[in-house]
Amino acid sequence: MNHSVPDFEVGIIGGGPAGAGMACYLAKAGVKCVVFERELFPRPHVGESLVPSSTRVFKDLDFLGQMEEAKFPHKFGAVWTTNDENPGYVHDLEGLTPEYNVDIRFEERKQEGMEDRNYTYHVDRGKFDLMLLQHAQKLGATVYDGVKVARVDFGPEYPDVYFNIGPKEMSVNCKMVVDCSGRQTFLGNQLKLKVKDTVFDQYAIHSWFDGYDRKVFAKRDTNLDYIYIHFLPISNTWIWQIPITDTVTSLGVVTQKKNFAKSKEDREKFFWETVGSRPLIAETLRKSDRIRPFKDEGDYSYAMKQLVGDRFMLVGDAGRFVDPIFSTGVSIALNSARFAHKDILTALEKNDFSREAFSEYETKLRRGTKNWYEFISVYYRLNVLFTYFISDHNYRLDVLKLLQGDVYDEDAPEVLTKMKAMVSKVEQNEKHPWHKLLGNLTSDAFRPQF
Repeated sequence: MNHSVPDFEVGIIGGGPAGAGMACYLAKAGVKCVVFERELFPRPHVGESLVPSSTRVFKDLDFLGQMEEAKFPHKFGAVWTTNDENPGYVHDLEGLTPEYNVDIRFEERKQEGMEDRNYTYHVDRGKFDLMLLQHAQKLGATVYDGVKVARVDFGPEYPDVYFNIGPKEMSVNCKMVVDCSGRQTFLGNQLKLKVKDTVFDQYAIHSWFDGYDRKVFAKRDTNLDYIYIHFLPISNTWIWQIPITDTVTSLGVVTQKKNFAKSKEDREKFFWETVGSRPLIAETLRKSDRIRPFKDEGDYSYAMKQLVGDRFMLVGDAGRFVDPIFSTGVSIALNSARFAHKDILTALEKNDFSREAFSEYETKLRRGTKNWYEFISVYYRLNVLFTYFISDHNYRLDVLKLLQGDVYDEDAPEVLTKMKAMVSKVEQNEKHPWHKLLGNLTSDAFRPQF
């Protein structure tokens, strides 16, 4: 079913941060767009801590005021803890002994265009996602919520998007379709573009806890609302600690698939046993009240053979997802919408919806996610290297730039090149004092490059 005049200019599958962000950008530019969201918001969702590059998008979309009105906790920085006490088993390298409990403040590096903002946010994703989708609707986007897309037919003219309302199948046609369906990867699956990551196969189990004492690990009161990443003495396993309100904290355990229990009961047992490997965390957590059921997430990391094609784009998690250790999910979703909408506006202006018309977006997003991926690979391969570079004044701001989400403009950031070279140096020297600390998740990850 094709028409000379389409129902909409752009059809967007998914109303999460990528889809709502895309709809905001397009509607604000006067584009007639429609969003299909299969769930009814608000709904719980993982990915509750943002990085500063998200704030640029909020500023673009005139959404910063609403973020402040919602009183989401301000996130001024991040803390990494390795143990309850300094284990003292790593020798110094090049004159510097790495710290085991390190923190970094976003204000140490000013971001272009955001010099007046030294923080980002932690969010209740149920509330945040609903707010952003409602903002898109206020800007002029059409939103169908509780409507699941069944298929997209790419005909000779315009794509048709099919969906059901009750027992009745319906469709609309658009000049192009943007897949923002998150880890459902709607078009990635339909078009068989999805490629599973053979290295990162992380799973997570998480919940919310009321009354968790954040002061236990805070070096100073100003660190209370930071995100905390707690390393565990279990291979490739860590805990996130994210403030949701003044008293409610989200905590989750991330581990490899091989460690993850299969049954619900075993998974809860796994959570407590894993947390127990850091006794102080376990003790603090047991004094709090769990206020949500445990929820698990799996098959975290994947890529796509292509992110764009004739009359379609994959945006946010629908196009790429990497391990969540640096809180990249929402940032990639929002920023990929920021980059992608520019190509869409040009395509609409020129009436050119070929794959080549969206190449600038695809190049930029692949560059950014490659840098995230390599940063995460270094982190897992040699945790202590990460804290070493944060502690080194020569590289601290370069690492912070990556943590802020500014990863899209350089093909090979100098600090990442240096990190990979040092990992290779450690890998190739069995007598190196750090060799025994190498993780096995990305074994010999960078040897071929050096």
